[in-house]
Amino acid sequence: MPRFLLFSLLIAVSLTGCYTLSGISIPTGVEKAYVPLYIDNALGAPPTLYIDMTEALRDKIRDQARLQITEDAPDIEVKGTLVDFRVSAEGASPSDETAAFAKLNRLTIVVAIEYKNLRDESDEGWKQNFSNYYDFPATQTLASIQDEAIEDITDQINEAIFNKAFAEDW
Repeated sequence: MPRFLLFSLLIAVSLTGCYTLSGISIPTGVEKAYVPLYIDNALGAPPTLYIDMTEALRDKIRDQARLQITEDAPDIEVKGTLVDFRVSAEGASPSDETAAFAKLNRLTIVVAIEYKNLRDESDEGWKQNFSNYYDFPATQTLASIQDEAIEDITDQINEAIFNKAFAEDW
């Protein structure tokens, strides 16, 4: 019986530093996050893109990290800036057998993120740009694929941001 108690005590002590939920690592005491609206520095971006991207990140943090999103005494802060929104002409898709005729356009979105753990002064946090793209046939207009493309890109960018902020082995 004493071995069981000792083992239980060791497990309890080792878990007091943070809690983990399916690969997510949240420092002890972190319950609230502040995610202000992104700053919109991307020329040509849809007028509400910075708002939509902010809300999507808030939802991801709220739902997957189970943190309360608030401005009041947050434990962590995740600030973002929408840096770039551009469409560029790309070469043909390498998997396309008719590569000579298959021209692609690429929508690219870039955000700059600054993460701070406000509960731990020794933690300097981090700053990083995150980007992703969506390729579409040059025969299609941006307007015809924009909603789907933005949703896909936003999901990929937010996954990378979330992993950098909360995944154990990112």
